[in-house]
Amino acid sequence: MSSFIQLGVNPAWAGKLKEKSIESPTPVQEKAIPLLMKGEDVIAQAKTGTGKTFAFLLPMLEKITEEKQEVQGLIVTPTRELALQITEELRGLLEAESGIHVLAAYGGQDVEQQIRRLDKQVHIVVATPGRLLDHVRRGTIDLTGVSMLVLDEADQMLHIGFLDEVEAIIKETPFTRQTALFSATMPKNVRQLAKKYMKNPQSVHIKSKEVTVEQTKQFAVETTDRRKQLALCEVIDEVQPFLGIIFCRTKRRVSKLCDELKAKGYNIDELHGDLSQAKRERVMKRFREAELHLLAATDVASRGLDVEGVTHVFNYDIPHDMESYIHRIGRTGRAGEEGVAYTFAALKDKEFLRLIEKELGRPLERKTVVNGVSSAEDQQEREGRERLKPERTSARRPMKKKRK
Repeated sequence: MSSFIQLGVNPAWAGKLKEKSIESPTPVQEKAIPLLMKGEDVIAQAKTGTGKTFAFLLPMLEKITEEKQEVQGLIVTPTRELALQITEELRGLLEAESGIHVLAAYGGQDVEQQIRRLDKQVHIVVATPGRLLDHVRRGTIDLTGVSMLVLDEADQMLHIGFLDEVEAIIKETPFTRQTALFSATMPKNVRQLAKKYMKNPQSVHIKSKEVTVEQTKQFAVETTDRRKQLALCEVIDEVQPFLGIIFCRTKRRVSKLCDELKAKGYNIDELHGDLSQAKRERVMKRFREAELHLLAATDVASRGLDVEGVTHVFNYDIPHDMESYIHRIGRTGRAGEEGVAYTFAALKDKEFLRLIEKELGRPLERKTVVNGVSSAEDQQEREGRERLKPERTSARRPMKKKRK
């Protein structure tokens, strides 16, 4: 495998990656960086968690001319959370005294504060479509100097309904710009957008299943609906996650589980669409800084959630398709690091578990629990199982009451 320096990355930025324990490029970085360095338009199909952010940030930084007092790099994302995460990654590569200046522009933040920042020199803007167009129409952002445009999570951007906004943004940039489109999937509308606005784009396709299987240990926990929370607590107490994300199907289930685990003494908070932007930012800041050890979240709220150091993922509610499964467990085992994922399955979830195992091409290893399957009242549910019955252990580990 190549090193970042062999790919043409500035040694100073390669050194910054090494400080983050990122020494070797991921497949998407290895394929996309040389193409983008050469000035090619690129369509990259890769899931979140494959290292795609650095695949476009590093070539963009190489193209910035500090002396030019104009926006030269533009990154458009579907969500505020993703815009903030990309901005943090970008600033993490830059020295404090660097002459390259970055601005995140997204809804829910004081627009006047963003305008004041734009009065100063800004080289790279990371933005959501609505807020970016707001600035363009106010005349506070000029995109005529953009040399590189990145559309990140393009499928989600169009799924949310931002097609008109994205096209309006593209038309504000020069025809001579370089364009990179990153997307987890390639639906028809994404392909049409690429065909309409990109020049002879080079294709990079990373199979997410290969990345996830290699980097994440995956377990199934066979339990019952009544005993699922007990099984979850038992697994959490045993594995002691440094940072763990618990996925639930709905906002209501997220809030209910979060409240119940807090009452048991777990260091947990929630993330879903009903929270205010300020609350979401506070929760994410605490989670990134490891003040929180557990985060209960919905799939929608976690889209683009990219946190370094997530050690465990818990599928409290089983995902109903392989794409959601890959997306969830992709929150851990990132950039070459090994992660662990646990999927909790009751009898009614049996078909979804079979689907996941069929797509993976192998059965998930069974995790034995005591609390999830030990009650006689669940006998009827257990009798329907066709999978291996968990063995009983001799004693239950006491549940932790505090997380430090």
